[in-house]
Amino acid sequence: MNMNTYIEEAEGALLHTYNRFPIVFESGDGVYLKDLNGKRYLDFVSGIGVFALGYNNKAYNDAVKSQVDKIMHTSNYYYNVPAIEAAKKLKAVSGMDRVFFTNSGAEAVEGAIKTARKYAYLKDGKTDHEIIAMEHSFHGRTMGALSVTGTPKYREAFQPMIGNIRFARLNDIESVKQQITDKTCAIIMETVQGEGGIYPAEKAFLQEIRQICDEKDILLILDEIQCGMGRCGEMFAWQDYGVKPDVMTCAKALGCGVPVGAFLMTEKVGQNSLVAGDHGTTYGGNPLGGAAISKVMDLFEEEKVLENVREVSAYLAEKLDEIAALRDDIIMHRGKGLMRGLEFKNPVGDIINRALDKGLVLINAGTNVIRFLPPLIIRKEHVDEMIAILKECL
Repeated sequence: MNMNTYIEEAEGALLHTYNRFPIVFESGDGVYLKDLNGKRYLDFVSGIGVFALGYNNKAYNDAVKSQVDKIMHTSNYYYNVPAIEAAKKLKAVSGMDRVFFTNSGAEAVEGAIKTARKYAYLKDGKTDHEIIAMEHSFHGRTMGALSVTGTPKYREAFQPMIGNIRFARLNDIESVKQQITDKTCAIIMETVQGEGGIYPAEKAFLQEIRQICDEKDILLILDEIQCGMGRCGEMFAWQDYGVKPDVMTCAKALGCGVPVGAFLMTEKVGQNSLVAGDHGTTYGGNPLGGAAISKVMDLFEEEKVLENVREVSAYLAEKLDEIAALRDDIIMHRGKGLMRGLEFKNPVGDIINRALDKGLVLINAGTNVIRFLPPLIIRKEHVDEMIAILKECL
């Protein structure tokens, strides 16, 4: 069948929850994708921050294939070596103490919320604790994750959410202080807001949040699902701020294509929150997911991914600054590492469509921000190629 026939079949079979672009991607190699018609595209989305190592990485593929031939699933009633190895490596790069593997980022957020509430419950036996989240945040689309997502349009049709959620403003410490009560058990935030428009937390803001949490025994939950796993130049974005969370969520590039996530916590939280029977998952932490995570950790080190991010992100930032300075229709460029945004005065949908026609894959963050989330293996020549196409589209 040709590409149009497949698209027609999809429209007749799949639930219409996505406004998809009229393309069927068939394969990928490095930082490029290819559709069913053989057209090649430079990818600056990486599956929404998933394919950090690019496409068709042989060492990664071989590790996953090898595990498929051994055993893919056993359930969490038993131990498995790949998950143990993955947990050990994830602890080493994060400095956290306890790991719970999930299937997705939203599930990781659900687990983090339950952890915070159980931690508070064990202190006073009450169930009326509150969580502070940030406006314009995005944490996922399950009911718990949606409840702490600070964009009302995502929540409106699905009310009532889980209760006792308050919202403050990112980088406005006074707005956070105004929401704190004696019932506050956690503050959850993205270290760098993604869907909300690519807004990094300010260092002073995050440090003061940490101080408040320490003083009041409130748990700091940092969502690193999109901004973590090397995207901002450190393995996790908070490491660049010198502010360690009590609980952290990650996913996306954690498995580089295999659907996995995790929430991690300090030993103090681990010893005073979830116990047997409080939380579980059928697929989370299975041997296939563990093998993928473990190999990703190895390849990040072997291929010097973080070093590449630091070098190329500085070049990307420079080029985006140049574009922003030359154009009246661009409000600003902002971001961190290889997580960048160009904010326009008007909606950016037409620009993204024109770029796709010219073989460049881009994505938005809100209606008027173009988001740049390339594979972490891109080189300066890929930045130049992207900038040339983007200029044509503008």
